[in-house]
Amino acid sequence: MTKTSLEDYADKAITIALDAGSEYCDIRSEFIQTTGFIIENGIVESFTSSNDSGLGIRVLVDGAWGFYSMSQPTSFDMVKENIVKIVKTAKHYSENKKHKVKLAEVKSFTDYVKSPLQVEPSIEEMMKIGIDADNIIRTRKNIVKSTVSMRHDKFQKYFVNTDGSKITHVFDDVLVNMSATAHYGGLTESVNTTEGGRGGMEMITGKNDICDDANSISEKAVALLDAKTVKEEKATVVMNPDFVALLTHEILGHPSEADRVLGKEMAWAGGAWWTGKLGTEIGPKELNVFDDPTLPSNLGWYKYDDEGVPANKKTLVEEGILCNHMHSRETAALFDTAPNSSMRATNYSFMPLIRMACTCISPGTWSPDEMIKDVKDGFLICNMKIPSIDMLRYNWSISCQYAIKIKNGELGQLLRDVVVMGNSPEFFQSIDACGTDFKTRPIDNCGKGDPMQIMRMGNGGPHLRGKSTVKSVMI
Repeated sequence: MTKTSLEDYADKAITIALDAGSEYCDIRSEFIQTTGFIIENGIVESFTSSNDSGLGIRVLVDGAWGFYSMSQPTSFDMVKENIVKIVKTAKHYSENKKHKVKLAEVKSFTDYVKSPLQVEPSIEEMMKIGIDADNIIRTRKNIVKSTVSMRHDKFQKYFVNTDGSKITHVFDDVLVNMSATAHYGGLTESVNTTEGGRGGMEMITGKNDICDDANSISEKAVALLDAKTVKEEKATVVMNPDFVALLTHEILGHPSEADRVLGKEMAWAGGAWWTGKLGTEIGPKELNVFDDPTLPSNLGWYKYDDEGVPANKKTLVEEGILCNHMHSRETAALFDTAPNSSMRATNYSFMPLIRMACTCISPGTWSPDEMIKDVKDGFLICNMKIPSIDMLRYNWSISCQYAIKIKNGELGQLLRDVVVMGNSPEFFQSIDACGTDFKTRPIDNCGKGDPMQIMRMGNGGPHLRGKSTVKSVMI
């Protein structure tokens, strides 16, 4: 199915939906092309090449939503038949719906948006780089397993709604997941990384050279075989930007999604620890948090969300005060505020949900070296691993890939199997320094919703200092 014919179906479907009785309708037509491979221990284990296309049709009828998706429609009659069905279903559902959906008003837009791409991705070049990275991982003694997974996704998305918007997005994602596993004397340690972003080959070459990252994870995995563990203690922790990215994602980003705040995700994805706390202090003045889909090259970049709302930077926490949530048109109406471009779906097969784009902690005034030198006894916490979070994002534990002991302002012993634990209000109130540095990291596997949707986004921040409980646990 070509892009043009999908757009024709989408445009026609808007008229069909209105004629069938919809008060509002939006349609996303999408074409997705994927190529990728997995290399393990120098062997290409799998290769993927696929195309997918279809329509995601959302209707609002008497204050109730209806949704239907179809792959590669073959006739307007087929589209009409299914739209009539979902309009009837939504109308039936609306009869017993106590709280009718209302949408905040937005402007309509006609636009064609192409994400910047410096170097067109080539599967041949990707394969060469992947093999080189795998070889680098395996050069060290005691490395028993190497994995390099790489993919290029090309997207063409067309959005049209009954308000008059017609928006086309064209963009590419290039992503790499790498892991190095070392084993010696009964101990096994693994270090991994995800690299890439929204763009072309430049996402994994040049200043973003994944071969450097391959060398780094291989070196660290072997070094961890000689690292020590730590006893449980509450201590000062300095977290590096990679670890801060996951912390921000789990404890600041997800609770900022207005559907969680309203309890609509409680049954399967949880709620928000700061429900009802808009306008109150949740951290020190050093804490500033934002979500920004306009940051270039990160996996959460877009110019319009999946409701056609223009992308904008939104401040979520300002000088420690919770001041905003991420909103859809529906939740914006409930909070009597403006929609802020936070609705996205994994693809045309799903209803859009409120999702992070690139949620980050803002930089502060301390250099990372100054932050460490000011610590008498503590830990440098490095690189995200596995989170464990309660339903309200209140109590949490997040393992790191490695830590380094800080003693009298100096970095010392390498530490393994370290888990950082805390509760959100106490930890964020303990923050006393944010670094002048700033980095965003790719997150390619965030799950939310029922049915589950896996979404890509960015998260990040600077080095961050606070107090938390630290201990070693075998993961």
